[in-house]
Amino acid sequence: MKKSPNMARLSRFLSLGFRTTAFRSFCSHHTNPPALSKRPGPLAQYKALVDQGKLQHDPYQETIASELEDLVKKLENYDKEMEEYHVSLSKWEEARETERRRILVEEAEVKQEGGAMASVKKSRSRIFENLMSWGKAQKMEPGVGKWVSYLNRERKLDSLSGRRPNLPAAPKGLYIYGDVGSGKTMLMDMFYSATEGIVKHRRRFHFHEAMLEINEHMHKIWKKQMEEKSLQSSIASWIRNLPVDSNVKEWVAEEERYKQEVHIQNILPAVADKFLVNRQGDRRGASILCFDEIQTVDVFAIVALSGILSRLLSTGTVLVATSNRAPRDLNQDGMQRGIFLKLLAKLEEQCKNVLIGSEIDYRRLIAQRSIDQVHYFWPLDSSAVKNFESMWGKTTSQHGGKIISSTISVMFGRTLDVPECCNGVARFSFEYLCGRPVGAADYIAIARNYHTIFISGVPVMSMQIRDKARRFITLVDELYNHHCCLFCTAAASIDDLFQGTEEGTLFDLESFQFETETEGAKLRRDVLAEGNVSAGGNPTGIVSMLSGQEEMFAFRRAVSRLIEMQTPFYLDGVHYLHPYFQGQQNLSENSNATILQTPQSS
Repeated sequence: MKKSPNMARLSRFLSLGFRTTAFRSFCSHHTNPPALSKRPGPLAQYKALVDQGKLQHDPYQETIASELEDLVKKLENYDKEMEEYHVSLSKWEEARETERRRILVEEAEVKQEGGAMASVKKSRSRIFENLMSWGKAQKMEPGVGKWVSYLNRERKLDSLSGRRPNLPAAPKGLYIYGDVGSGKTMLMDMFYSATEGIVKHRRRFHFHEAMLEINEHMHKIWKKQMEEKSLQSSIASWIRNLPVDSNVKEWVAEEERYKQEVHIQNILPAVADKFLVNRQGDRRGASILCFDEIQTVDVFAIVALSGILSRLLSTGTVLVATSNRAPRDLNQDGMQRGIFLKLLAKLEEQCKNVLIGSEIDYRRLIAQRSIDQVHYFWPLDSSAVKNFESMWGKTTSQHGGKIISSTISVMFGRTLDVPECCNGVARFSFEYLCGRPVGAADYIAIARNYHTIFISGVPVMSMQIRDKARRFITLVDELYNHHCCLFCTAAASIDDLFQGTEEGTLFDLESFQFETETEGAKLRRDVLAEGNVSAGGNPTGIVSMLSGQEEMFAFRRAVSRLIEMQTPFYLDGVHYLHPYFQGQQNLSENSNATILQTPQSS
């Protein structure tokens, strides 16, 4: 049988070699194609690549691959248990809600029947209250009456609706930590690949992308809360049909509003429920969350991650995370210590912590063993510019489109102008991308829309352009995470890019401390996550106090990734792994499925 072009491309890619994100998938929102289900487990994948000479054997990596292999095996049965649990839970919740409304209607009818005597009792009650008021507090806390009523109703429901279905015991996830280039992301992606066809609901996030999605969900929930404060909300229809007078209907509506307010006060559980898969979707089973480069660089990250991860882990989600730090070392500045300790306890309860102890940067090793394809032109002389322009002309010609300017959508209704682009290829200057107040949301939008990016004029980073350096690191992270092809001109080699200039190094401890002290209580704006929302739903920038060690790790990670992005192993994967081509593949598969089904339906 003749292979389809997409499957032939995949086979060719896998035969050429392996890179640290070779098994990454960006289709985690959709149903997995049957042809790609039941892939080899992480250990089998790892051993095969070692046997083929595409990976150097590392005992730490093999141990973690074995742990992940065991986890995949446990998940198949766990997914079935979770699907049965969610069916039972849905029936229980539906019955409980029906019972709750019945109780509320009964209370409304009692109030309706008592209406005839209300005028007589009203004067007696007022006299009695005046007599007794001297022995009570002069003011009652607002909402106490509704709160007591709500709790009493919940207690009654507990006795009538029976026990909530028991959640199946989840297998422990893995928290993998270690140095730059040690293989953390590679192993996590092997695991993610192996869960296709086994676990129904899966998501893979990088830290920046997760923070932006959390904020987007928060914004939507707050907006919905504001919209539902009127009686024209979804609850109003059944209230309007109650056989009681308007005053009693208003009382029922107030009780319902109060219930919603109680549920929405802690917004993070509601965000967590939408973070993996919207509960209004298909039947639920187990959920997998793969979280790359987990970090707690600011107060928001600690609070948000604590609330959301705790909720997900408490409701059966299995977490596989990577980080450069052990869990206990994530919050060295001691921010929101009480909240952080709760997150730490939940991580230690639900995840096994595993260190990749290797000090080898395997991205460099792969680069040394391969023939580099020159995509990084330096220094900024006429020869580099000429080669860069030549590659731009060659690449745009290959993709056969007219060079135009365009505008792409960014989160929260914002847009970004793209000065030059052509069929998935785009060109920018360093100053345009990193010299302006843009951030992760913009870079994610670029990385999703364009598979090949040209960036001109990258300078050597120093303290004088510290914010630009941070933006550039975030840009590299997102281009790498989405598997983009990168061409750029730069003032220095990759290894020297973050070494600083004669005017000063990029990381200067004294300058860093002075910078923090002069700003006092004001947290520095975090350029990593521009365009987020505050608790009130308004766009703001997340604040951050990155420690010096975190920054130095980010610099080394950027260098390591830039080196890997020049290798054939990385570049051969662009046509398979980038969202641009995955979108085309999905369209092609849908089109082929339609053609195959046409004769049967005629």
